[in-house]
Amino acid sequence: MNIKPIGKRVLVKLIKEEEKTASGIILPGAGDKEKPNLGEVIAVGTGEDMPKIEIGEKVIYAKYSGTEIKDGDEKYLILNIEDVLAVIE
Repeated sequence: MNIKPIGKRVLVKLIKEEEKTASGIILPGAGDKEKPNLGEVIAVGTGEDMPKIEIGEKVIYAKYSGTEIKDGDEKYLILNIEDVLAVIE
């Protein structure tokens, strides 16, 4: 799939957080309790006055924002730039 955001938007691939027990066992499906708010930037729009966000950066975005898109098993979000809260370094 080749999606290019228009204007002040970014395309973000959702990152699922896995829950682990104290002994290190990963609990499958435990991260599906709540919609994640962490993702990796896949594409950036070309709107005027866009903040400096680059492809490959991990970002935190506002919960329950954006439009969800599925491509096979992968989930993506198209977010307005205002919904991106922080870049993780």
